[in-house]
Amino acid sequence: MIDLHLHTTASDGRSSPEDLVQAAVRARLDTISVTDHDTVAGLDRVAAACATAEVEWVPGIEITAIYEDVDVHVLGYFLDHHSAVLTEFLDAQVTDRRRRVREMIDKLDALGLHVDADEVLGGHGGLDARWIGRPLLARALLRARHVRTTREAFDLYLAENGAAWVPRRAPSPQDVVTLIHEAGGIASLAHPGLMGHDEWIPPIAASGLDALEAYYSEHSPEMTTHYRILAERLGLAMSGGSDYHGDPAHGPARPGSVSLPAAAYEALKQRSEAAREARRLTKSL
Repeated sequence: MIDLHLHTTASDGRSSPEDLVQAAVRARLDTISVTDHDTVAGLDRVAAACATAEVEWVPGIEITAIYEDVDVHVLGYFLDHHSAVLTEFLDAQVTDRRRRVREMIDKLDALGLHVDADEVLGGHGGLDARWIGRPLLARALLRARHVRTTREAFDLYLAENGAAWVPRRAPSPQDVVTLIHEAGGIASLAHPGLMGHDEWIPPIAASGLDALEAYYSEHSPEMTTHYRILAERLGLAMSGGSDYHGDPAHGPARPGSVSLPAAAYEALKQRSEAAREARRLTKSL
């Protein structure tokens, strides 16, 4: 079984890299990729845990982009997570995440919903101490008893059109695809069924997108078939995974609830190897 969409405490997941790998072993996964949001802080520990457990791993990340004022997530696979260009980009993302969360806290204060700003902006004590995001703010609202669940926090305040919503500043999906390529990886458009704008996929694909996440925990069988056909029509490979966070309010209850078929994974690897060879030949000219 193959799950290429997992999260750890480096971003908004609840499992350490070691605990996540053990959960993957219990779920009988053969291959995994940790794709934390805008951070690669957990990947060295994931690699070490996978080596011990004899689980194949793929270096990964999930990067937030903006397309027509809407969040679009792009997954990067087989990349060099120590790449200088990637590190510089992620440092800038940290700065903007802090700006955005600070502004959301100010909006909540204006609504009479006080949370401990120092606690939220201090990070979550995870592997990337600088990482902050809306999930941390949702948990702070829950601790302050302003909401009954983190989902309610998003629905009422933190999601688009919520009372404390602040737009993100982020690159375009096309720029993120270029970044992932520069870091030696290949790019897949995450959970297109949640994006809800199939008309955006062809222009993003034209920018060099490599794959489409056809297999996803919130895709119905009909949606999976639809995105498989669309990927084939656009000449894209396919990725897939559960989007497991270890949080009952966020994603499936276990890793491996969605598995990428082995043939699709082999095609994804071949796409990566071909891209790597093309880059090598270009540099040698």
